[in-house]
Amino acid sequence: MAADGWTDLFNGKDLDGWVKRGGKASYAVEGDSIVGTSTLNTENTFLCTPRDYSDFILEYEFKVDPKLNSGVQIRSQSFPEAKEIELQGKKFNIPANRVHGYQIEIDPEPGKDRWWSTGIYEESVRGWLYPGSAGGDAKAFSDQGRKIFKQGDWNKVRVEAIGDSLKTTLNGTPCADIKDSRTAAGFIGLQVHGIGKDQSKAGTQVRWRNLRIQEVTASTANTLSDAEQAAGWRLLWDGKTTDGWRSARSQEFPKGGWEVKDSMLIINEAGGGEAAAAGDIVTREKFSDFELQVDFKITPGANSGIKMFVDTEINKGAGSSIGPEFQILDDAKHPDAKLGRDGNRTIGSLYDMITAPQDKKVNPVGDWNHARILSRGKHVTFWLNGEKTVEFERGSQAWRDEVARSKYKKWPAFGELAEGHILLQDHGNLVFFRNIKIRTKFE
Repeated sequence: MAADGWTDLFNGKDLDGWVKRGGKASYAVEGDSIVGTSTLNTENTFLCTPRDYSDFILEYEFKVDPKLNSGVQIRSQSFPEAKEIELQGKKFNIPANRVHGYQIEIDPEPGKDRWWSTGIYEESVRGWLYPGSAGGDAKAFSDQGRKIFKQGDWNKVRVEAIGDSLKTTLNGTPCADIKDSRTAAGFIGLQVHGIGKDQSKAGTQVRWRNLRIQEVTASTANTLSDAEQAAGWRLLWDGKTTDGWRSARSQEFPKGGWEVKDSMLIINEAGGGEAAAAGDIVTREKFSDFELQVDFKITPGANSGIKMFVDTEINKGAGSSIGPEFQILDDAKHPDAKLGRDGNRTIGSLYDMITAPQDKKVNPVGDWNHARILSRGKHVTFWLNGEKTVEFERGSQAWRDEVARSKYKKWPAFGELAEGHILLQDHGNLVFFRNIKIRTKFE
């Protein structure tokens, strides 16, 4: 293991220690890569680690023939005897020695125009989880994959499997994000998909390199991978100090209420008042085009939010500073969920303006949720746990119509600043933040 906690899964010389399971496809070492080659008339084949892994961050690069499907198994299993698995009232029969479990897809086939690489598929059990039964919009995922996948070139993947949370990124862009607890540990396997009798696919290859793993605990947070850094990401909060942040009311960080503890940025309970105690905090920097990621965890009945394009000089009176808001709320217990119009104050909504879908993916109170905000020009999109909730064009007629129907109608040109601060809201309830990351340059 290296000093930074990473362990190489491939020694760069041979396949010593790896275990081949399933079909008859071949694996070899060429230069710095493991190369899998497809074979006619055989089932899916897997080159597997000799041991199991539970909580980890996995990184690797792959390059694949566009005619070949492939993937990387994580937390996977293979039993010497046939076994029946029951999930959500359904029974699945797993044959003896069949590799099964989560697979991080390599899915480049332009003929299908699907582009679901780094989606999550459960091999030999439930099939597609993301996009699929665990979330994700198929068309949106395809549209994103088509833009970020590098056909004929190396692609970088990061997988975070921590507790029941599984997250993936492709070339620095967040992709799949699910909660699933069917298996907590298992081996890692490099798949060469079966091609049946298709002569046109015979001998097609997939390559992997720079495979490394970092075993972690659930408390690991506030880190950037090499791939994230290469893609332009940086930590907006360092996980240790209050550097880069200040009160929305002054140039200093609040003396109380907010605290840094156990790699979390915490606003403590103060009775539910809006910015009435410690008050909101904002970035010292201002942003225009950006992509922001934030993990947040609420407590029963809690209210908070993430605002952007904030000008702290606008509202000097009571309440929060002014800017478009990604709403954070316990929809079941906080009264705000029933106020506004048509649920436009619920979690994942553009607060008091545009309502998030009723079937949005929300993790339970006490679990971490993931917010993503993408602002390019005047176009802004919100995601909650990997699924898009709202999108809008600041300054458009539709935007101004929404403002006119909202509580913000008294603020001229609301939300139309060219740049502004990013804000974390104090609404008097206990809320936790971590993994606050941003990038301002895009590939």
